[in-house]
Amino acid sequence: MNIKKSYIVLIIVAALFIGALGSYAGVKLAQSEQPSSNETTEDQASEEITEEQLNELTAGVSDTESISKVLQALNTIQDNYLEEVDESELIEGAVQGMLDTLEDPYSVYMDKETVEEFNHQIESSFEGIGAEVSMVEGKVTIIAPIKESPAEEAGLKPNDQILKVNDESVEGLELYDAVSKIRGEQGTEVVLEIQRPGVTDPITVELIRDDIPLETVYSEVKEVDGKKAGIIEITSFSEKTADRFKEELISLEDEGIEGLVIDVRGNPGGLLPVVEDILKVFITKDTPYVQIEDRNGEKSRYFSELEEPKDYPINVLIDEGSASASEILAVAMKEAGNSEVVGATSFGKGTVQQTIPMGDGSTIKLTLFKWLSPDGNWINEVGVEPTIEVKQPDYFYTNPIQLKESETLAFNQSNEKIANAQTMLKGLDYNPGREDGFYSQETVEAVKQYQADQDMDVTGEINELTAERLQTSIVEVIRSGEDDRQETRALEALFQ
Repeated sequence: MNIKKSYIVLIIVAALFIGALGSYAGVKLAQSEQPSSNETTEDQASEEITEEQLNELTAGVSDTESISKVLQALNTIQDNYLEEVDESELIEGAVQGMLDTLEDPYSVYMDKETVEEFNHQIESSFEGIGAEVSMVEGKVTIIAPIKESPAEEAGLKPNDQILKVNDESVEGLELYDAVSKIRGEQGTEVVLEIQRPGVTDPITVELIRDDIPLETVYSEVKEVDGKKAGIIEITSFSEKTADRFKEELISLEDEGIEGLVIDVRGNPGGLLPVVEDILKVFITKDTPYVQIEDRNGEKSRYFSELEEPKDYPINVLIDEGSASASEILAVAMKEAGNSEVVGATSFGKGTVQQTIPMGDGSTIKLTLFKWLSPDGNWINEVGVEPTIEVKQPDYFYTNPIQLKESETLAFNQSNEKIANAQTMLKGLDYNPGREDGFYSQETVEAVKQYQADQDMDVTGEINELTAERLQTSIVEVIRSGEDDRQETRALEALFQ
């Protein structure tokens, strides 16, 4: 039997039956971890494998006829198809096809180049627009933009669906193929066509790719009713996040904080061991901080060694962009840490993936476990509900006003774009008179005042330039945090 054909079968068998392997000790399922034993390297694959050896390796396979069928299909295509076929592409297609049948957006195949990009992103930085994406109901969907990234600055939001990249449709593409189109060298431009929930027409967003550093922890101190409150924002859970979190927490405690808010809004998740290390700082040993359930329904509970909780109150901030590890933290603090969880219901990702090397540099990232809250709740596709629900001001949820070069919004018109502009104007403290989309005389005067303050031509009409300037002004106000009702409420709740 030809070595390549034998090796192909082994890869396919591994993909089909990897879920039957035993649980990993400690369930340390970091995305960057890989089993070190039983790997097949490219050098090892140069040796001849006999039929007998192959039979031994596949002895645990329950349906050898199915494997023979796969191999027969491969031989048939290679020997008879009209055009010459790349064998490696056939194999990758077979593995990808098996994963597609799972209908799990988090179980994916990554080729060697994608694995390198993936590991690089976890470890340090990457070049791109700075947004975490996933496949949701077959659509490439933004989970959250990364703090201070081109994606955030352009106003991309959780649940935005990416339809096109540089005028090329991404429909039907695998997630990592779509991501490879979005990423690119620092300084290059990429144009995305976005479908936003609640918005009729697609939105076109132009971004300049940048180097996205993974500084994941930010802290500050604010005074609330004469008391010092610390805020630690975590933007993702990468390799160094837990260490950075502990450093910032010690610094805040040295400053004498009397309460703490942990902000994981817009945090798409990351490495499980990292959020575990953070929870061990707060959750005492008498209550699990997370539970892991395997395919057989068997649960493992994980505890810290902490004797006493912190002597100050701790609240957590979440929103619809908080996913995965962020939700582990939020629900653990809610159920086991007696914390208030403030904001909006989170994304709802309750599964754990393990990266499993395929021996040639490629990897399968496969869902192996559910994670459950300390009380045993599964939040998948449901999310973590806040104990204190707080909606941000309406202008936080506005959309870019996209006009054609000759298009203007003017007096006596009425449409969705005008309503959006009126909400923006009100958020910027200009009174448009109404917010129902009718361009009234009050709206004309509000636009005139805005244009005058911006040193623009004062026309009272919204053209392409005025629309772009309004969007920039709104993003600046949001990023300033001056009207952050969720943070304000989380701070107030510390001392009530």
